[in-house]
Amino acid sequence: MHFLTACNLGKRYGEGPAAVEAVRGVDLRVGRGEFVAVMGPSGSGKSTLLALLGALSTPSSGSYAVDGADIGALDPEQRADFRRDTLGFVFQSFHLLPALTLMENVMLPLAVVPGKRADKLALARAALDRVGLVDKSGRLPGEVSGGEAERAAVARAIVNRPPLLLADEPTGNLDSRTGRQVMELLEGLSRDGVSVVMVTHSGECARYAHRILHMCDGLIAREEQVQARIDFLSTPETVAAAAC
Repeated sequence: MHFLTACNLGKRYGEGPAAVEAVRGVDLRVGRGEFVAVMGPSGSGKSTLLALLGALSTPSSGSYAVDGADIGALDPEQRADFRRDTLGFVFQSFHLLPALTLMENVMLPLAVVPGKRADKLALARAALDRVGLVDKSGRLPGEVSGGEAERAAVARAIVNRPPLLLADEPTGNLDSRTGRQVMELLEGLSRDGVSVVMVTHSGECARYAHRILHMCDGLIAREEQVQARIDFLSTPETVAAAAC
């Protein structure tokens, strides 16, 4: 059984001749611990699809289920609970609050979760440790590099230990070295059983995924299985071995 299932998923904006179909009849299956990259030109429907999967937008047609639960059947409060308990979001622009430390930013999703503050601090520390930022937990976002800010955003996304992570251009504002660090984090989460769906314009980043979905005009035009992950870190020896 697939962890995430979308059937004939569609999103239309407007009515009549002026209506725009941002996503049209998308069928998608993602297994537990699978890493899927979504690529395509601007306006192809990538971000709209991600918003649908994140229950941030309501589909105009089709259905969407996670772990057997029909997300379309949830009321607004249940959808909010679904996002809190099941999803982690990572965005290109970090969305860290500048007046809060990295630790405080990572703890934000826990504000609506019952529990002791000491337990929440332990969860946030563990998330920051996972991304290698425990020693900078007391710094403000403006006091760390862009790569460190994005890693803190990843820590915030995983602090609730969600089984599904959605990432929208997570390396878009980063150089290749720091982008690689973020991609290695996402790949590691996938190996640990987290399902990851990532929108990206970068073919190099997409090669970290198990599968690449290419979107065009709101449709999945083709699907590509990633046979060998040849990335920035590859040595000439590993590149040659993968090409054989």
